[in-house]
Amino acid sequence: MLYFIVELFSFIFIMVFVAFFILAERKILGYIQLRKGPNKVGVLGLFQSFADLLKLILKFKSYSFQYRSLFSLFGTYLIVLISFLYSYLYGLFCISFFSEYYLLLFFIITSLSSYAVLSVGWGSNNKYSLYGSLRSSFGAVSYEMSFMCLLLIIGCIYNFYSIYDSYYFYSINSTILFLWPIFILVVLSSLCETNRIPFDFAESESDLVSGFNTEYCNVHFVCLFASEYLITFIMCWFTSLYFFSGVLYYIFIIFVIILFIWFRGTLPRIYYNYFVEFYWLNFIVLLSWFVCLSF
Repeated sequence: MLYFIVELFSFIFIMVFVAFFILAERKILGYIQLRKGPNKVGVLGLFQSFADLLKLILKFKSYSFQYRSLFSLFGTYLIVLISFLYSYLYGLFCISFFSEYYLLLFFIITSLSSYAVLSVGWGSNNKYSLYGSLRSSFGAVSYEMSFMCLLLIIGCIYNFYSIYDSYYFYSINSTILFLWPIFILVVLSSLCETNRIPFDFAESESDLVSGFNTEYCNVHFVCLFASEYLITFIMCWFTSLYFFSGVLYYIFIIFVIILFIWFRGTLPRIYYNYFVEFYWLNFIVLLSWFVCLSF
């Protein structure tokens, strides 16, 4: 019962943070593009995200002969379940519950996200959604193996495979000075996991008409959209947790979030063949080099 309450409060806290995260992203992107961004709803536009949520919930879509398949609804509910599981991990961290199986559970949850995107795109009765989900699924094959190998290398260096070690977390030292190449690669893999620019091949608005979520509106679109940003926050938190400790952890979790927003406002989307070539050729060479150094 205690763990359920912790998960519920963690989910509510993260979703409230996601609302202001979306607002901050729209504000920063607006200033990057020389415009103001949301500034009408509430004081300085602070209630814009809640107004958008209310608008999407009140919308209704009527179906004719092409009803959305149960397979696509399964993908929507699966990504919501993944969000709850991520919130569960975050809640256990907040109450300082230590377990040596944290990293294994994180691997399992991470691997489920590609199935959710594939289900959503495959069952949408839309070719653009299908193309976006297929590109995202094949991209997951490319980066998830490298991402998990990087985390295992970090575990070999720290001598623990949990999410965090209490002695390391509450110390004032940080290992980023020694592991900054791995930190850059983990940030790149986190961008791939969250479908963020320059690796947003699942959505790719310019050539896939919003990608895998083209056929979604109202509550189902809210589930996909909010869960995507929740996973983005979790990946930023996880990246900061593994590389920083003490006061630096709280500073750099905000820094990594701003870095994700900055990438979206400045970087162009790379070609898909360059992305696959990088992860299957260059990334494997870098992983081999890091494995040799760690052992």
